[in-house]
Amino acid sequence: MEKLTSYATEYGRLAVEHLSQPAIGIQLGLILVLFVPALLLSRKIEPQLESRARNIKGMPGLLRLIVAFMRRLEWLFFAILLAIAYVASSLANWPSTHYLLYSAMLLSAAWLLISVVSHVIRSRAIGKAFTIVAWTYVAAAILGITDDIAAMLRGAALPVGDKQISVLDVIQGALIFGVLLWAAIGAGNFFDRRLQSVDELTPSLRVLIGKILRIALIMFAVLTGMSNVGIDLTALAVLSGAIGVGIGFGLQKVVSNFISGIIILMDQSIKPGDTISLGETFGWIRELRARFVSVVTRDGREFLIPNEDFITREVINWSFSDEYVRLDVPFGVAYSSDPHEVSRLAIEAAGSVSRVDSSRNPPVCWMTGFGDSSLDFLLRFWIRDPQQGLTNIRGKVLLALWDTFKEHGVNIPFPHREVIMKTPVDVVTRDA
Repeated sequence: MEKLTSYATEYGRLAVEHLSQPAIGIQLGLILVLFVPALLLSRKIEPQLESRARNIKGMPGLLRLIVAFMRRLEWLFFAILLAIAYVASSLANWPSTHYLLYSAMLLSAAWLLISVVSHVIRSRAIGKAFTIVAWTYVAAAILGITDDIAAMLRGAALPVGDKQISVLDVIQGALIFGVLLWAAIGAGNFFDRRLQSVDELTPSLRVLIGKILRIALIMFAVLTGMSNVGIDLTALAVLSGAIGVGIGFGLQKVVSNFISGIIILMDQSIKPGDTISLGETFGWIRELRARFVSVVTRDGREFLIPNEDFITREVINWSFSDEYVRLDVPFGVAYSSDPHEVSRLAIEAAGSVSRVDSSRNPPVCWMTGFGDSSLDFLLRFWIRDPQQGLTNIRGKVLLALWDTFKEHGVNIPFPHREVIMKTPVDVVTRDA
């Protein structure tokens, strides 16, 4: 820390002495003055060029790059004006030194390129990190102080065990680790997209292979980054024991859900697109994640159900091996009705509903008992598309029964109650 303070003090003193020179003041004045016309030119030309660029169709990547460049035209004009001023001052040999103009020209051009590239990067966090790192390095290289900054950062070191870790080592390690991790995630996403287009693999197998590849690439990037930084990987043997204890006490559910997710993917008990029922939840599997399963219900709500629930609880998979599903609709009719005619009419009503399959297994209707107020029946039919909903098809069948019974005079009964008075009651009739 003392070395860092001494370096900062020395550079501050040199900067004050340098800026106090008349030639430096003249160059600073030129730099400030030239930025004004550059800004005015960009505000006048940018709208015209951007309106023409918007006519580019079918190339969103190129359009994004062009728009990002045009929104920073002031830096382009600023670099051009500085270049003109540098050439003119060199020919006129006034002021005596032109290094500040030359450096400002290079810095403005570098800032233009770096800001355009960072804007094209879709991840804002990665774009900001790239801007800071690239601009710091380029600015130091242009000013010729990279070696001095490296020596200053190398001098600021902290003792860690038997080694000295400098700030420069930390920065280099963070950069290497970040680049490797970014590359691993990008490669994992690329391979995952390619796997999704392979029709020979089942949806569950695509998800499983994609997760394994992504985890393997990230682990490889982490280990490679640690090795490049100089961390002894044999120390991980001790660390793994501590991690195991932490997992045993604090991460039981997380690990359980992760392992359950792997089991689900391997045995293919559920897969994206399946229609399932879990407790009160009925919906479709939208996505399988490392910790949970995304289930979308018919009302548009998305439930994130932990993977462990699909292992430990009873799950109904309506489309596990076959989407052919049988449904039951109980109903009752009045005792005055002919049960044979009721069965025939019920079968005819169910067959009139479009989603009911009457070819493979025609609907059947059975009388199931003599109720308190009705003859009880059970209507059974089959459908091929449970993902289209179960409640709605039952409702359509019940409406078809109502229409058919009403047309043929079959009555739907309702309970009757008798009230018996144990003591005589006098009924008095009064004239209104």
